[in-house]
Amino acid sequence: MTSPSPIRRRVDPRAERAARTVLTGQRPRLLRQPVAAAGNERRRDPRALRSAALVQSQPRPRYDWARDGASTGTAVAVGIAVTATATPAIPLRVIAEPAYLVLAMLDRPGGEVGEHDRQVIAAARLLADAGGGAVVTVCTGSGEALAEAGSDRHVALPDGWADDYVPERRAAAASALMTALSPRHILFPDSPDGADLARRVAAAAGERLFTGVQSLGPDRATRQSAGGALETGHRPTRLMTVAADAFAPLDGVRHEARPLDLETSVAAEEVLPRLGGVRRLAVDPDALSLSETDFILSAGNGVTDWPSFADLGEALGATRAGSRVVCDAGHLPRERQVGASGTVVSARCYLAFGIAGAPQHLQGITGVRHVIAVNTDLYAEMIKRADLSIVADAQAVMPALIRLIRERRHD
Repeated sequence: MTSPSPIRRRVDPRAERAARTVLTGQRPRLLRQPVAAAGNERRRDPRALRSAALVQSQPRPRYDWARDGASTGTAVAVGIAVTATATPAIPLRVIAEPAYLVLAMLDRPGGEVGEHDRQVIAAARLLADAGGGAVVTVCTGSGEALAEAGSDRHVALPDGWADDYVPERRAAAASALMTALSPRHILFPDSPDGADLARRVAAAAGERLFTGVQSLGPDRATRQSAGGALETGHRPTRLMTVAADAFAPLDGVRHEARPLDLETSVAAEEVLPRLGGVRRLAVDPDALSLSETDFILSAGNGVTDWPSFADLGEALGATRAGSRVVCDAGHLPRERQVGASGTVVSARCYLAFGIAGAPQHLQGITGVRHVIAVNTDLYAEMIKRADLSIVADAQAVMPALIRLIRERRHD
C-alpha cells in the first residue's frame, strides 16, 4: 500500500511579488527573496556600508573596511522604512601642555575656511603630532569652524582686516606672534595673499623661506623646482608656504580650537600702510576661467529662460557655464563648456540647472566639492551625482532664487 503524497501548498504569485517589493511608485524595486519577517536577520545595505567605511574623500577616497554597521551604529532594514541609529560623536582631542607650537596663518577669504586653509592646517598637524605639539591658527573670525579642521588654539584677528587690503598689519601681527609664542614652525598658504605675507615676515625676521611645500615631515620638506624635479630640504625651515592640493584636509577629527587672548592685534593696528587708498577691486565672475573660479552656475538643455539665468548668475556672483548642447546651440561661448571635451572644473560649488548628466559632463565635474542639481527628472544622472537635488522646473526655480536673494539684500 503506497503512502499518500504530501499536500502541496498552492503558490500565490501576487502575494510573493508583494512580499518582494521594497519600493513602490513609478519604478517598483523587487528583491530575489521575500522580505524577512520582523525579528529575522536584516538585509545589508551596501551604500550604507560604503558610506560608513569612508574615512577620507579628498584627494582620493580611502575606506576602512574594518568598520561595519555595528561599529558605526548604522542599521538598515529591508522594506519601505529604513531605520538608522545615531552615529557616536567624535571624541574631543585636547593638548593641554604642548611641547611646542606650530602656527598656521590662514587666508580665510570671504570669512569662510577655504580648502587651501584646511590643507595648511593638515600640514601643520603633521609637524605638531610628530612630537606632541599643538597647532595655532591665525585668521579673522572665530575658531569654531577650525576645530574639526585640526586647530588646537586660535588667535582671532580683527574682522575689519578681511575687507581692507593692508598687508603690513598682518605682517606686523605675525612678527608679534613670533615673539610672543616662539613657534617652531609657521606655515602659510602658497596663495597670492599668503605668499606675499610669508615673504614680508621672512624679510622682517631675516630668516629663510621655503616655498611651495608638497611633502612634509619632521625631518624633511619637499617641493617641486622650476625644472619639474623634486627638491628636498634636509630639515623643515621655520617659515614655509604650503602648495595647493598637496595635503588632504583632515576628516573625522575634533580639536578644541581654544581662543588665545593676545594683544598683538592692538599693536598691529597702529601700522600705517605704505600705499594709501588701496582696496580690493570687484571682479566680474564671467571674466574668470572655469578652471580658476570657485562657484559655477551651469545650464543644460532644460534651461529656456536665458535672461533669468543671466540675472541669477549676477545675483549669486557665480561664473556661468553650460553643457555641450548649450554651447552647440550658441547660448554660451565654447570656452564655457564643462565636460571631458570642454573644461574639467574643480570649483567648490557647482549649481546645475536642467543638466541630465551625460558621462562626458560628469567627467568634467569629478573634482567639484559640492554639486547642486535642479531637474524635473528624478532619475537623472546629475541628480544622483548631486549632494543636494531639487526636483522642479528650472524656469520656476531661477526667478524664485532671484527674489529670495534680493529680499535678503534689502534686509
